[in-house]
Amino acid sequence: MESTSRPRALLSVYDKTGIIEFAKGLDSLGYELVSTGGTARKLREAGLDVIGVSEVTGHPEIFDGRVKSLHPAIHGPLLCRLENKSDAKGLKDLGYPMIEVVACNLYPFSDAAAIKPPLEDLDLLEMVDIGGPTMVRASAKNHVNVVITCDPEDYNLVLGQLQTGNVSLETRRNLALKAYEHTATYDSAIANELASRWKGLPEDSDDTEEQSLRLPNSMTVAAHRMQTLRYGENSHQAAALYVDPNAPDGETLVTARVEGEKAMSYNNYSDADATLRLCRSLSSDEWPETPHACVIVKHNNPCGAALGKTQLEAYEAALASDPESAFGSIICVNEPVTMEFAEALAPLFLEVLMAPAYEDGTKEVLMQKKNRRILTIDSPNNRLAPLPRKTVRKPIEGGWLIQTEEAPVIDWSKAKVVTENAPTDSQIASMKFAVRVCEQVKSNAIVMVQGLATVGIGPGQTSRVEAVRIAARRAGDRGKGCVLASDAFFPFKDGIEQAAAAGASAIVHPGGSIRDQEVIDEANARGIAMLFTGHRLFRH
Repeated sequence: MESTSRPRALLSVYDKTGIIEFAKGLDSLGYELVSTGGTARKLREAGLDVIGVSEVTGHPEIFDGRVKSLHPAIHGPLLCRLENKSDAKGLKDLGYPMIEVVACNLYPFSDAAAIKPPLEDLDLLEMVDIGGPTMVRASAKNHVNVVITCDPEDYNLVLGQLQTGNVSLETRRNLALKAYEHTATYDSAIANELASRWKGLPEDSDDTEEQSLRLPNSMTVAAHRMQTLRYGENSHQAAALYVDPNAPDGETLVTARVEGEKAMSYNNYSDADATLRLCRSLSSDEWPETPHACVIVKHNNPCGAALGKTQLEAYEAALASDPESAFGSIICVNEPVTMEFAEALAPLFLEVLMAPAYEDGTKEVLMQKKNRRILTIDSPNNRLAPLPRKTVRKPIEGGWLIQTEEAPVIDWSKAKVVTENAPTDSQIASMKFAVRVCEQVKSNAIVMVQGLATVGIGPGQTSRVEAVRIAARRAGDRGKGCVLASDAFFPFKDGIEQAAAAGASAIVHPGGSIRDQEVIDEANARGIAMLFTGHRLFRH
């Protein structure tokens, strides 16, 4: 390739937003445009002179385009350290013009991985870009000499600074960082997808040993910042909301449609996640006569949850569980919001309401209260889908903890009646509901229910007996004859004594204490029916 005095720009993008305008701007500044494939065609169609990569390399594309930009004529200029006399002389001797600007972004591998039906492995691997990431990384490495742009939002910034004669070092560094984030996200998507195909995801197995084998050797996380939040849990903390690139649009909390004048906060999202999780958990086919679920959460713990024949019935029962804590809460229902429910919410100070849909006119009623936010969680048939199992990560000093967080998996056929009195069918139905709520309450957790509604919840205590006391105090007289669920075994009989004093007629918990017999004896002495599930539900 003959030498030229004109600087060069290399343009090869999947996302072609703004690329024509960017190329025209570079052309007006005297840059030669080098491009590949579809980008080159688009630029030529716009009337721009474009040099093909094969013209630069003097070598045709081979293997159906698998190899085209991997050549010294491309990567020599990208990696040449102009400040190094030997590099500069070597580039000149070779006759390779310097490439000063690169625009390159990659085919979103996650889109290919999401195609239904799934692509075969070999077809999916064809979507793995080799030359693109290499160009991006080379340009970022040599950012002092090469301006790398991966985001169309940065085109105007680059053009503006080029027009002044120089792109600042700060801008170059920021763009290089974005470039490395771009390739890291890309590689993470590939690693995660292939792990799910070739090893299987931990959350897709019911066997704990198999789950352990499927845990990744290296934790790779790819998420994009969606927005900066006002602050974190407290005003002195910074915070932002990130979205999983695989999150279905509109179907998750992060991708849900948000309406309301006031923006969602860090605490709003955190509490909303706890609310949505429990509501999804209750949105199952286990209770066909009471399909409507309503969950009320405050500070990451449920203060009320209920199932009802109507949405209003579920809401009124959930609210009655702890109306004081419901002030400033987050509420979720699993069916479209009805007008009678919307009108019932009118007097309540409510931060956020979530639902799969809203009947005509309900949004207007709901938004009469200032600062309310309403979220729409798109769902099949306008009913929240059940809670899925997933792998969760928790940062700790020096590293991370990773575990499978389970959807409800208790095998009730294996539950064991351990007392002289057996629970009735209605008590067992209440037990199943109480356990489902207990799964989402911070440990130590106690949940008291009447029918299919909570009447008292004792969350997050260092002592189980204290959790019973709190639940009993909140239940008051409504505790008489209730079913009580505990997220772990009772270590001493004092918890049973407190439960009996509160009026509990049946208790469900995992069992497994060395003092189980003492606990059973106390239940027998009090005439309380007790069921062991063998399934602990800690949520620290």
